[in-house]
Amino acid sequence: MKSVSALNNVHKPGLFGNYENKNDKNLIKISEIKNLLIVQIVQYKNSKILLGDLNIDNLKLKNEPLTVVCNNDTRILWNAPNNWFLVSTKKDLLKSITETFKDSDFAITDLSHSRAIIEIEGQEIKEVLKKGCPFNFNILKKNNSINSSFNGLAFTVDITDDNPNRIRLFALRSFGESLYDSITDASLEYGYKSI
Repeated sequence: MKSVSALNNVHKPGLFGNYENKNDKNLIKISEIKNLLIVQIVQYKNSKILLGDLNIDNLKLKNEPLTVVCNNDTRILWNAPNNWFLVSTKKDLLKSITETFKDSDFAITDLSHSRAIIEIEGQEIKEVLKKGCPFNFNILKKNNSINSSFNGLAFTVDITDDNPNRIRLFALRSFGESLYDSITDASLEYGYKSI
């Protein structure tokens, strides 16, 4: 069975908005990220397991707000107390996760096909996000993550780089097209390139 991307009907390559007479490097870049393993890991309240004893892809879970721990293949975003959101290019990592994190202490949920992932890059992307989200993006830096809403749509923000600014937005698959439309509408003022 072939997988259909969450943004298949709306994400089309091209230049949009106020792009004329602008250098390509000054345009916002918008792309869809596909084929990632996405897993939610939740530690039960009655669990006695110490997080320092466990690791995934040589990464330790951190129970600190806004924190992302990462390597070249895997990012683990703090989602809430004792709750993490793992994103990885290593699809086979799920087997290792289920073996390491016993179901008596953790709930492991594969969310890979239930999320739309939009990556935006450019100098003005924090300004774009401020148009629909109440969070103060000026305080965020590389390897920070938040949960919030954009024009009423719940999403997760992962700051993957700050030179250049690059952010991944995760939303429920069913809201993916609406979030994409909201982000692209907010980007028109600056001009954007859909890749």
